[in-house]
Amino acid sequence: MEKLYIEETKSSPEVDFNYETGILKIKGQSYPENAFKFYEPLFDWIDDYFEGHNDDIQLDVMLIYLNTSSIKCLMDIIYKFEEASQNGKKIKINWYYKSNNRNILECGREFEEDLDAEVEFNFIEET
Repeated sequence: MEKLYIEETKSSPEVDFNYETGILKIKGQSYPENAFKFYEPLFDWIDDYFEGHNDDIQLDVMLIYLNTSSIKCLMDIIYKFEEASQNGKKIKINWYYKSNNRNILECGREFEEDLDAEVEFNFIEET
């Protein structure tokens, strides 16, 4: 399995998913013209990862802005992680936010509230 890397653009985040470390990082802004098209390779990669690995996995979300369609896509990613947790994988989500960006913090809190499984969800304030 190859590492998945998508370079950041003005409207789409950097995506860095290394199967060797089990860490998926999503960083930057997310408002691509077609969010589903942008995130579709990541959905597929996550599915393939969970089918072929029993390792723990960590999601680091370091977004400073995301639009409504990106929120939906990110929630789909988090649901995939939740399902993996229900299947016995140890899942950790680190949600980074700037102290002056309460919208991102609230978005993360809403994601955390929607989770049913035992997913470790950490909020990390950056200054």
